[in-house]
Amino acid sequence: MSCAEGRSEILDVEVLVETPRYRLERRTERLPHGVVEARDVVVHPGAAVIVPFLDDGRLLVLEQYRSTLGRFILEFPAGTLELGEDPEVAARRELEEETGYAATTMERLVDFFPAPGITDEHMHVFVARGLRPTAQNLDAGECLEVRTRSLSELREQVRDGTICDGKTILAILHLIVWSPREEEDSR
Repeated sequence: MSCAEGRSEILDVEVLVETPRYRLERRTERLPHGVVEARDVVVHPGAAVIVPFLDDGRLLVLEQYRSTLGRFILEFPAGTLELGEDPEVAARRELEEETGYAATTMERLVDFFPAPGITDEHMHVFVARGLRPTAQNLDAGECLEVRTRSLSELREQVRDGTICDGKTILAILHLIVWSPREEEDSR
């Protein structure tokens, strides 16, 4: 039997670490081709990523401090889903909390798995339009500033390495490749 055929069988699960949002499991599994192997997996409830367009075509991005990197990076607003939460509901919540804007419309752009070798996290990317100012409501540990950029500026910042966040790069490239009108409109 090839690796592409059949199903795996989980033989054992050991919870190594559990936090309010994530769990690290060691899974012993019989793979589709019969090999038994233990793998460490981060179990994650998923995340929503928001690509917020202002009425003039510019986009909101965050200049956010990331402790894991020890520096600020540019990225689109995003946040972890609450257990069982609908991704669009999470997207609307995170957009308002992080940027201080609410969206009239929210359209799914793409879904993806950012690191399937180590986590089951599923990211849901939405385009937000019809933004109206509300109030920012940051968590105590969030350190960020809201910035505006055109899509062509973001494309250049991906090219020159200024934008290094994977979810943001994927969303920008998706807009450029599959929605070229967006780039023309944002110039």
